[in-house]
Amino acid sequence: MRIAELPANEAARIDALHSLRILDTPREERFDRLTRLARRLFDVPMAVVTMIDVHRQWFKSCVGLGDATETTRDISFCSHAILHEGLTIVPDARLDPRFSGNPQVTGDPYIRFYAGCPIKSESGFTLGTLCLVDIVPRGFDADEQALLKDLAAMVEQELAAVKLATIDDLTGISNRRGFESLARHAMATSKRTGRPACMLGFDLNHFKRINDDFGHAAGDLALADFAGLLLTNLRESDVVGRLGGDEFAVFLTNTAEPDVPVVLAHLQEAVQAFNQSAGRQYQLDYCVGVAQYDAGSHPDLAALMRSADEAMYARKKARSTTA
Repeated sequence: MRIAELPANEAARIDALHSLRILDTPREERFDRLTRLARRLFDVPMAVVTMIDVHRQWFKSCVGLGDATETTRDISFCSHAILHEGLTIVPDARLDPRFSGNPQVTGDPYIRFYAGCPIKSESGFTLGTLCLVDIVPRGFDADEQALLKDLAAMVEQELAAVKLATIDDLTGISNRRGFESLARHAMATSKRTGRPACMLGFDLNHFKRINDDFGHAAGDLALADFAGLLLTNLRESDVVGRLGGDEFAVFLTNTAEPDVPVVLAHLQEAVQAFNQSAGRQYQLDYCVGVAQYDAGSHPDLAALMRSADEAMYARKKARSTTA
């Protein structure tokens, strides 16, 4: 077995993948429909939409592999497929030196045939594949190859639609719809594992003054700057979103309320450094409310967001009365 080399543009490719904020999101019918179609059209037992992350191959959609959601990248057929512009076709994995010793070939699910078509982002980075897997060797003619490419193009269109529907164009982070989708999934994971989680609700102070004094272009830049500070000073596992206007939210995974002051202190240091940097027309300032997730008090995400929102406005009111 050979472990695939890293693409020459690996760092930028990973950035493009992570910017979609699609990893670890729930299964979606728009993608499951395409993998079911692929399995029927090609008469294979397995069809998968994969995303190749730093150390793993994650399945956005998978039929025929049970409840599997990912494998390690080192045994991934698709990590080889993303190195090529065209299709990667393996008629019999036992005869291919790249895969003959692969545990997925020598053991369950006993892969023999593989065909993978790269899936690209709108900016041209290869994110993963649409792949077909069979447990018997087989050929793959020109018509089948063209059909797989067509289906992969449909996956790319769905990825673009997801990005359009869930990413805030101005800041590049999740919009309300995208944030709520990701946060619900993270909250369900917290409930299932018993690990703590907290919701942060942010509101920028004096945002109207920035717009009035420096124009709406400066206001837009301030929103983008604050979003960037949230992204760069929180963990990748945390869910960050712009809810609308100058309101932002963060779902902190595996974090209890007593741990939040450390997180906020780190963020505040970054904001202060930003404000002190040269050439800034405006200063960023904000209020934040904190609510720890409790299944009894927060039966759904909306209840948890309300708790954080109420805490934020209470802090904002207290601040205004002491100013």
